[in-house]
Amino acid sequence: MPVRILLVDDHQVVRDGLRALLERQQFHVVAEAADGTEAVKSAETLRPDVAVVDLGMPRLNGLDAAQQITKASPATRIVALTMHSEQSYVVSALRAGIKGYVLKSQAGADLIHAIQEVHRGMTYLSPGISEAVVEACLTKTEDAPEHRLTMREREVLQLVAEGKTTKEIARSLGIGVKTADSHRTRVMRKLDIHETAGLVRCAIRLGLIEP
Repeated sequence: MPVRILLVDDHQVVRDGLRALLERQQFHVVAEAADGTEAVKSAETLRPDVAVVDLGMPRLNGLDAAQQITKASPATRIVALTMHSEQSYVVSALRAGIKGYVLKSQAGADLIHAIQEVHRGMTYLSPGISEAVVEACLTKTEDAPEHRLTMREREVLQLVAEGKTTKEIARSLGIGVKTADSHRTRVMRKLDIHETAGLVRCAIRLGLIEP
């Protein structure tokens, strides 16, 4: 029985290319999603074996989508497909429950191998980033302020970094304006960052938005 795959990327041309690549290898693409929110709904409904997820997406980024997909469909293994090899991105991905980390510059055979490995229950990292993960494991980063943010606060941070107003954040998340403003205030207090530019830099560092 072929491995059932959910493709998640906000660019149609990328999804088309990935679908063609995977179907040539006899994988079965059960659905595509253009953002993290759509991906979570598809995962909950279809329960794919593997979700191939771009990290930088609007509305709900790949890292937070991965956490929600894992809750909605625990058996689904997640492979991140990204251009970022920096330590912070890799560590954040592994903390989010992502089992495979593939660089877009090495996609192709590397992605095929990653899907096969995570489907077998293994963890796969693209060649060239293992050193970054080892280095991260040797440093005490667990207590960094950004790791104390709740899922909702991470969503708010992403939307602030995307330039959304408090009203737009409230509408996007389906919450009241006062609640959205309260979340934003807590994010700034936890991070000890009190201007939007600093929040944008933090969101980029965490992989919530693309630089």
